[in-house]
Amino acid sequence: MNIDLKNIHIGSLIYTRSQELNISIERSCSFLKCSEGEIETMYKSASLDTAFLLRWSKLLEYDFFRIYTQHLILYSPPSALSENLLQKKTALPYFRKNIYTREIIDFILELLNNGHKTKLQIREEYGIPKSTLHRWIDKYNTANERTAK
Repeated sequence: MNIDLKNIHIGSLIYTRSQELNISIERSCSFLKCSEGEIETMYKSASLDTAFLLRWSKLLEYDFFRIYTQHLILYSPPSALSENLLQKKTALPYFRKNIYTREIIDFILELLNNGHKTKLQIREEYGIPKSTLHRWIDKYNTANERTAK
């Protein structure tokens, strides 16, 4: 299943995962401590409270937060403000932006291989360095060709 990382509808993703695992609505109600109507409302919601999202992640054994992280990696452009903030001390943890999951790499390579975007468009739109993109092409496209044969 391809997830639209640009327009995330978390309720439908939770519903899909619940169906995949055959989790009954009664079990969801018991685990989340809410009514069937509230569960149905969550399934229809584009966004959820983080406390509920955390509980859903535990119940369905899937990190729904990672979907948002991948959105940030792809669609959050680096800015001068970010660089300035890194130099200031903060109590919050710092996360490097250039950590790409296999799903992100596959998504980017699919855009390239299907002709939806050029290398230049990918580099400019997603801020992926040229050397990184070429390394992915060499490493993962070659691996995909071997497994397809």
